[in-house]
Amino acid sequence: MERMIRRLKVNALLFVGLFIATLICAAIFNEEILHYELPKIKSSQPEKIVTHIGYTVSFNTNWKIPNWVAYELTSEEVQGVEPRDSNFLPDPKIKESPSTDDYENSGYDRGHMAPAADMKWSKQAMTESFYTSNICPQNNNLNKGIWKYLEEHIRSVTTKYDHIYIACGPIVSLTPKTIAHNTISVPDAFFKVILRQKEDSWSAIGFMMPNQAEHKPLNKYAMSIDDIEIITDIDFFVDLPDSIENKIEATYNLSDWDL
Repeated sequence: MERMIRRLKVNALLFVGLFIATLICAAIFNEEILHYELPKIKSSQPEKIVTHIGYTVSFNTNWKIPNWVAYELTSEEVQGVEPRDSNFLPDPKIKESPSTDDYENSGYDRGHMAPAADMKWSKQAMTESFYTSNICPQNNNLNKGIWKYLEEHIRSVTTKYDHIYIACGPIVSLTPKTIAHNTISVPDAFFKVILRQKEDSWSAIGFMMPNQAEHKPLNKYAMSIDDIEIITDIDFFVDLPDSIENKIEATYNLSDWDL
């Protein structure tokens, strides 16, 4: 009887241990599949979603530019030292992605959505950031001016937190201007939305910039995520619980972002 009781105790302990291990594995698994940065298009725009090592892109096969590009940026990745690649290439996973020659003499820069400077943590990430699926026709003054400054500011803010979630992309009219023999749509503007967590507190902010020379302070381009969603018809941060998502998307606090 005593031996049977010991066996029952051992079996009970094993069962408890297995149960706890299962809960831990489930928690880890659930954490891995939560990609807060990934949005969802609410309209009927065509999209081909491809994941690269440093970012995920929803490519619009009609526009020949992305609907959106999204990625997570960590404070460790910001410290990367991989040199800039500068070799633009068609995306091997997206046959409709344009040739870099399509941008020649177009009057527009090959503007990154996921910046090369955010991909310095990996040679592969750097190389893939130059795929034309991550590129849009962008005004030179915007690309090298306030848009670049926004990218730099986000990297600076990222150093204060473990990670930040980013989604960005073009805003294209119903009858857009085009380049490359009418094959590549030229955006009217660009958006960028950012999400961060500090302990149990979440905060988000959006930015929209016209595709033209701009020199205003960053806070003049800031707006709520709800406003960006109305303009783009894209649902952002869908993996967040609704109670958090609805709250942080309705408003924004400039001081949360050092603005």
